[in-house]
Amino acid sequence: MTAQAASALQDEAPKPAVHAGLATAVRVLIPIVLALLVGAVVIFALGKDPLTYYGYVMRRGLLSPTGVQATITRMAPLLMISAGLIVAFRAGIWNLGVDGQFLLAAVVTAALAPALIDVVPGWLMILICLVVATLVGAAWSVVPAFLKARYGVNEIITTLMMTFLGIGLANVLVKIPFNDPTTTVPQTATLAVEDRLPRLFDTTIHSGVLIAIAAVLLVHLMMTRTAFGLKLQIVGANPRAAVHAGLNVSRLTFATFALSAGLVGLGGAIEVLGVWGTVRADWNPAFGLLVVPLVFLARFHGVAVIGFVLFFAVLMIGGESASRRLGVPTDFVLLLVGLLMVFLALVEYLDHRRRQATQA
Repeated sequence: MTAQAASALQDEAPKPAVHAGLATAVRVLIPIVLALLVGAVVIFALGKDPLTYYGYVMRRGLLSPTGVQATITRMAPLLMISAGLIVAFRAGIWNLGVDGQFLLAAVVTAALAPALIDVVPGWLMILICLVVATLVGAAWSVVPAFLKARYGVNEIITTLMMTFLGIGLANVLVKIPFNDPTTTVPQTATLAVEDRLPRLFDTTIHSGVLIAIAAVLLVHLMMTRTAFGLKLQIVGANPRAAVHAGLNVSRLTFATFALSAGLVGLGGAIEVLGVWGTVRADWNPAFGLLVVPLVFLARFHGVAVIGFVLFFAVLMIGGESASRRLGVPTDFVLLLVGLLMVFLALVEYLDHRRRQATQA
């Protein structure tokens, strides 16, 4: 081979990877842009200026000091839920019961923390609460895991059913056994601000954000760089092939559910210990299904998930302020999430059809 030919090969080699990367970026950006454009049309139909609305969103969610702190703080539970969903989705399991797992872990943490703070040091109280919340989340996934592993029952149905049960049970726990009798509204006892997760650099951002970022990155490394993660992905891609390869599919199914739900439960504890210090009856932030399209947009990639969660947190924090200022319904951000899911599905369908046509 001549030097000229070798040089030509070197010039050509990176191009397929570059093209693939550009194609992925386009598939990711198109749903976002279309959702924002259609959202702008809806705002205009409501008699408001979409540019003014999105301007408020950016200023409040990303450009003001208090807004940035609120945005980063909001990222913590979203990132923990994302970490749990990455584990489940890469393993081919649809854990859609995250809201129940999150809320039950949050309620147990809110009841346990004030009771422990008087008998153990603050750092130990936080550590115990984080561990217990992880176990609570994992425990709430045992029934769907058993039905999936033993009888092949669709986990979409069972995890959604467990979510409804978990939300109801959480409200019962707040109103009866965990209720603080010194308050006029049903809620758990309140953990003092100074006993919660430490703040970072004299801001309102709590250290749970660092835990959440570390969890996402560690999950990404586990799923892409370890034998255990590879086994989970093999099970998700082809369970029959996994059986023939000698993998214990039932055990890996239980492990996937436990790890996914445990991370979600840890997110519930971080939200209580970092922000609220208590849980009121009927409180349900319903973060779970809001995070699903972000994880899919990121293609289950941990680093990309952090970026998309930041984008969504800006929308949430900035949207709350913009809605109050312009009179736009506060649920408009949910509409954007719905549009995002619709366009994501449409882009994936068109890309699938294109690849089928190319192969044919």
